[in-house]
Amino acid sequence: MNQSFTVQGMTCGHCEKAVTRAIRQLDPQAEVRIDRSQGRVEVQSEQPRESLAQAIAEEGYAVAA
Repeated sequence: MNQSFTVQGMTCGHCEKAVTRAIRQLDPQAEVRIDRSQGRVEVQSEQPRESLAQAIAEEGYAVAA
């Protein structure tokens, strides 16, 4: 299932890697696409949306509903 998140605070490549790593800890097969300039994270995963959002938030990024 394709899910889209608005994420604030991603400013560099390290941020992208941290978000990707957090998502893949939940779902190693997840496809993650990040558009840092738009603050968008697109995730192809069967994991619940809430779990993915929580994983991103635990990395220190604000996830908008």
